[in-house]
Amino acid sequence: MKIILTQDIKGTGKKDQIIDTSDGYARNFLFPKNLAVEANAENMAKLKSKQQANAYKKDQEKEEAKKLAEKMGKIMLTLPVKVGENGKVFGGISSKEIAETLQKTHKITVDKKKIDMKDTIKELGTKIVRIKLYEGVIAELKVNVIGE
Repeated sequence: MKIILTQDIKGTGKKDQIIDTSDGYARNFLFPKNLAVEANAENMAKLKSKQQANAYKKDQEKEEAKKLAEKMGKIMLTLPVKVGENGKVFGGISSKEIAETLQKTHKITVDKKKIDMKDTIKELGTKIVRIKLYEGVIAELKVNVIGE
């Protein structure tokens, strides 16, 4: 019997997947617990429209991320840091500080975990920081570190 899973079932399949299973398993276990529905024409049409809606939503989110990446490419973020007599930086600039400054100055919210930095910025000057906005969309933000 062909069925459409309505939830992830370990060892059987993922949500919205169409699988073949025995009649007894479907009728006695999956259907009573609302874990699956029969793969008839009506349910197949609902599944197809749901998948199309999800694909459209993903495309819209990706387009918005591309626009944001383009906008971020034009931004120069200036961050002051304490500097010693010989030009040595005390502390450094972390991804958290970059995310907070971006939020305060440009009203752009970015999760600090999405900012791709191996280590804190510990020297003066301009650095390019990569930010993963969406799957396949990476923005490059210029960060200018100046001494106080």
